[in-house]
Amino acid sequence: MTGPAGTALVVVDLQNDFCAGPVARARFGGDGAVLEAVVANSVRAVHRARRAGVEVVFVRFLGDTVHQGAAWRARDRRLGKEPKCLEGTWGAEFHGVAPAPGERVFTKRACFDAFLGEGPGEDLEEHLRASGTRHLVLAGLYADVCVDSTARTAFQKGFHLTVLTDCTTSLHLPCDDVLRFMRVLYGARTTTGDDPAAWTAPAHEEEPCTP
Repeated sequence: MTGPAGTALVVVDLQNDFCAGPVARARFGGDGAVLEAVVANSVRAVHRARRAGVEVVFVRFLGDTVHQGAAWRARDRRLGKEPKCLEGTWGAEFHGVAPAPGERVFTKRACFDAFLGEGPGEDLEEHLRASGTRHLVLAGLYADVCVDSTARTAFQKGFHLTVLTDCTTSLHLPCDDVLRFMRVLYGARTTTGDDPAAWTAPAHEEEPCTP
């Protein structure tokens, strides 16, 4: 089945240290059922995208100290934060759903923004441009951290955005406020994964400006 042209689902940081186990529970601090619902809804969104022929792209975080910059390390020392999602550990593994054969994985090494990946094959923008993608559907964790950082850069690079509200939650700020911010600042469409409109690019896309 051929999917909606120009759309990709970007699944952000659905990893054990963010979704399950003692590290995730201690960091989130809220109702664990919220994280479970986000994971379950994100899994359904991935299956829905695959059935519709929408490309699914996975983003993962590695927090090893070797990847951290000086400011990151200083913050962690000051706040007593331990690194998460260490390479090769259970905490770094995908949670709930994993890439299918042929689906791309992009790695963030001690950074929030999926567009900051470095190394061969880690340029998310290059991949999206090459595949003709112009509309990103975002799911994953957390709305006010890595999802927002990725959305901000995507908007500035010209991508249309949809954020699946049932497939994310926030860590530091009220989630409704974060989603409202994305709508106002990035023009993001916010809806649930079962909304058919979520999987198509905005209908009234303007033509590129010409000199």
